[in-house]
Amino acid sequence: MGLRKKSTRNPPVLSHEFILQNHADIVSCVGMFFVLGLMFEGTAEASIVFLTLQHGVIVPAAEEQGTASKSLYHYGAKDLATIFFYMLVAIIIHATIQEYVLDKINRKMHFTKAKQNKFNESGQFSVFYFVSCIWGTILLISENCLSDPTLLWRAHPHNMMTFQMKFFYIAQLAYWFHAFPELYFQRTKKQDIPGQLVYIGLHLFHIIGAYLLYLNHLGLLLLVLHYFVELLSHMCGLFYFSDEKYQKGISLWAIVFILGRLVTLIVSVLTVGFHLAGSHNRNPDSITGNVNVLAAKIAVLSSSCSIQVYITWNLITLRLKRWIDDSNFQTSSVKKKRSKSKKGTENGVETSNRVDSPPKRKEKSS
Repeated sequence: MGLRKKSTRNPPVLSHEFILQNHADIVSCVGMFFVLGLMFEGTAEASIVFLTLQHGVIVPAAEEQGTASKSLYHYGAKDLATIFFYMLVAIIIHATIQEYVLDKINRKMHFTKAKQNKFNESGQFSVFYFVSCIWGTILLISENCLSDPTLLWRAHPHNMMTFQMKFFYIAQLAYWFHAFPELYFQRTKKQDIPGQLVYIGLHLFHIIGAYLLYLNHLGLLLLVLHYFVELLSHMCGLFYFSDEKYQKGISLWAIVFILGRLVTLIVSVLTVGFHLAGSHNRNPDSITGNVNVLAAKIAVLSSSCSIQVYITWNLITLRLKRWIDDSNFQTSSVKKKRSKSKKGTENGVETSNRVDSPPKRKEKSS
């Protein structure tokens, strides 16, 4: 399946340029290898580990409630195989959006190279954040988190997850892990790689933490809040790239950004206060998900607070840098205008003196 347009020059097979031009096709072939494995009895058992969710348990129904039995899931080592497969899917989707949407817009708008890279980044993140916000909101409603906020600090029965909840976290982990090879595929500049690695690593750290500690509902709510703010950020960037008159939208996003950080801190502190601080259990058990001890309380709260402080500090430094650059630009522009007007005034004075002053009399030669 051709997802990327090939250039007229054919690079050597398996060379650096060949992999960059055809990485979507290569990844598609690897993904099809696992799908085709389902067709054969000898490989079906191994392939299904990559394609479907693992570590499921049938929970019997409670007789007094009269409900049917249902399947719940916990995490395990086999989740790494599932994350790997959906990471390949994320790479293919990334290439498809780039080829059939963003590249066409770039050709119409005639962006510079710097703006084109920023536009591609904002476009990719906007799609991901939009889908994740819609998916996460639907999941919050289906899990009754909005109608029953106590689910944020009450673990699911048997310390397990529903199918929808686990698949959401698997998809999130797959997307952020796919961002590492994309740094190579998208030819990211060396000076931008450290910042990108920190950005990706922070998301993975908190998603993995919520997943392993069975804080699924809390992590889901915080992700939706965070993704909504980031979505506004990248949408403002897309509008600004298309027309610089939308500069006011960035200021509006800064206000929403601060409010989003405050809400995230409030939800985190309340959850730790009601849930983690309410237990006196001193025997942690990572297998059953019992991590309700003092170390977990401090880790969760300090991690949530530190990430909010880090993100807010980056915003403040970025805005200050942009404000200083704008001030320097305006100052230099004013100085240029003054120097031009001064030259014009001096030229005007010289001209008036030359026109209005009576001509000098020539001295008579003796």
